[in-house]
Amino acid sequence: QVQLVESGGGLVQPGGSLRLSCAASESIFGDDAATWYRQVPGEERKLLAVLTPEDTQHYAATVKGRFTVSRDPTKNTLYLQMDNLEPEDTAVYFCHVVYQSDAYWGQGIRVTVSS
Repeated sequence: QVQLVESGGGLVQPGGSLRLSCAASESIFGDDAATWYRQVPGEERKLLAVLTPEDTQHYAATVKGRFTVSRDPTKNTLYLQMDNLEPEDTAVYFCHVVYQSDAYWGQGIRVTVSS
């Protein structure tokens, strides 16, 4: 059973930066697309960023130009660099990956953008 453990969330002021990490218990990043989602109370989980096995990146319009998805295969870790954060980015963030036909989610990590 693959486990994904997220870290790096917290409280940040508007305009600040955070880097989220998603560490996998196995070497799974690179076989299929890895993604980041976020969710606010009362709303559906929304797709933010996609990283394909070929390292192609896709972003939602709301975060394009501010967020960057990447991975380090040597550390079995997926990252989401978030810059120029806005109060509207406040949410719980989740990493997600499909590996050997099974879908795995991180536990979710809270990001709060507030002055």
